[in-house]
Amino acid sequence: MNDLDRAADALTDGELVVYPTETVYGLGADALDPAAVERVFETKGRDRSKPVSLAVPGVDAATEYTEPTEQELAFMRAFLPGPVTVLVDRGEAVPDVLTAGSDRVGIRVPDHEGALDLLARAAPITSTSANVSGEPSALEVTEIDASVRDAVAVVLDGGRTPGTESTVVDVTVGEIVREGAQADAIREWLASE
Repeated sequence: MNDLDRAADALTDGELVVYPTETVYGLGADALDPAAVERVFETKGRDRSKPVSLAVPGVDAATEYTEPTEQELAFMRAFLPGPVTVLVDRGEAVPDVLTAGSDRVGIRVPDHEGALDLLARAAPITSTSANVSGEPSALEVTEIDASVRDAVAVVLDGGRTPGTESTVVDVTVGEIVREGAQADAIREWLASE
């Protein structure tokens, strides 16, 4: 069994994995399993009031777990896959722990072959950086804190990642919530709507 299959099996079993993306290394868990999502918060030492995003293999897959508007769908089709997180209304299957009780969830479709291969086998998964909260994001496996590595079942090494954080966008209000990759192109798209 290869590492990708081992990682997919671990996710299915409620365990955590580290995976590469086109931004930084991510910490993955079954995003619909509240206990697994809780382990993500524990591993990162993340404040429970800060939501975690949901990664899926494509825009169509996102609609299985969320209820995007036509405008949000148009935006997702324009920018995903890519280093962008889109805030949309969550569906019933998305647990409160993932969204910190919000009725919205961030959607990510990473533009990275390794991440997409993993998502094709086990989705949706959490999309959050594989670091202790407040510490720098890991661009390489060797930069992942030992406490995080010890908490995961599988680490997928995809080499060095670019390191630019995703841009978080609330299309409904036309706002960039967190500026990161492709912010100028996103601003242009929002202004044209």
